[in-house]
Amino acid sequence: MKNYVILLAGGVGKRMGSSTPKQFMEVSGKPIIVYSIENFQRNSQIDKIVVVCVKDWIDRFKEIVAKYSLTKVEWIIEGGLTGHDSIRNGVFFLKDKLCQDDFIVVHDSVRPILPQKAIDEVIRVAHEKGNASSSIVCHPPIVYTEDFESGIADVDREHVMLTASPQVFKYSLALKFYEQAEQANRHDFTFTSSLLIHCGERVYFAKGTTSNIKITTKADLALFEALLKVPEELLYD
Repeated sequence: MKNYVILLAGGVGKRMGSSTPKQFMEVSGKPIIVYSIENFQRNSQIDKIVVVCVKDWIDRFKEIVAKYSLTKVEWIIEGGLTGHDSIRNGVFFLKDKLCQDDFIVVHDSVRPILPQKAIDEVIRVAHEKGNASSSIVCHPPIVYTEDFESGIADVDREHVMLTASPQVFKYSLALKFYEQAEQANRHDFTFTSSLLIHCGERVYFAKGTTSNIKITTKADLALFEALLKVPEELLYD
């Protein structure tokens, strides 16, 4: 039983307002995607990584892999039109490379703050339950809105979990549901956990961390740079 990472780097980062996709922007002298890969590079449970990359940056990314000695990056493939399609591309690409009992770890390349304990925990739960999503308890109050201008209904936060990547799935399970989505011509599932829930599968939670931010805006770049200075043992408690 092995663990293969599908790292998503197929986005162009329009909200960042830069000609450089955000995963390739440099922070403290290193591309964001390198930080993300290095988290898996140094985890003993990870065997190989397939990076689903924006097409026009594949050649540049190959140079990055060589420069930073990212030896667990085994394959680089082209991303899809949507996030769903990029994950699907990774899942289908691995079809003749994995055993059915192997696991895939799906992660966003723009979530570079990922403590080793968080990786270990989401893998542990997935190996036990068949799938797992890195998750945190929801603390802020949540209000339902139908117009994004106002709201008149609370959402019970006691029964809400905030999920993020990494998400880990038994490969045979993920392959089954992505094949079903392809047959139904569905390309709109936000993440693999959304697809599983749509198909009636229970999704399990693994303890995540609020430090596992997704870099989307320029303000997030500053927050990421600050988090790099925090000792890893303080990022997951």
